[in-house]
Amino acid sequence: MSRVQLAMNVADLDEAIVFYSKLFATEPTKVRPRYANFAIIDPPLKLVLIEDANQTPGTLNHLGVEVASTGDVTAAQGRLAADGLVTVLEEQTACCYAVQDKVWVDGPGGEPWEIYTVLADTDMPAGRLRSAAPREAACCATRPDLAGAASGESSCC
Repeated sequence: MSRVQLAMNVADLDEAIVFYSKLFATEPTKVRPRYANFAIIDPPLKLVLIEDANQTPGTLNHLGVEVASTGDVTAAQGRLAADGLVTVLEEQTACCYAVQDKVWVDGPGGEPWEIYTVLADTDMPAGRLRSAAPREAACCATRPDLAGAASGESSCC
């Protein structure tokens, strides 16, 4: 099963969890320091909440599509690349308290999209989450830089 992912920045994680639990009539699937996610059945949605005092609450962190397998990620990467879009593939990446295989692509407004599959749960050191903002920090602290990928540079690690 595939489902769209919406990752939002929030100012107060506890308050956001209470609100979205009521809005979607479901409890979060995973709650960790500065992070929560909901696997909503109806409508099919993966809602991710990221507590970040440096971002405006309610703003987009990133978008995604959760897919069932690494094969689905690989197929999406091939399809996107064949359509002329710049992509960056990440394998066995620790992100959002999970080990994931994923492919990144930027929308026309620079909005980051990931197509990903979750391979396993993991801890994040001191609750440190990756950022979806390009070029925000050093290698592997953010999503890959698609501009570097377009020029053939290594995107990460």
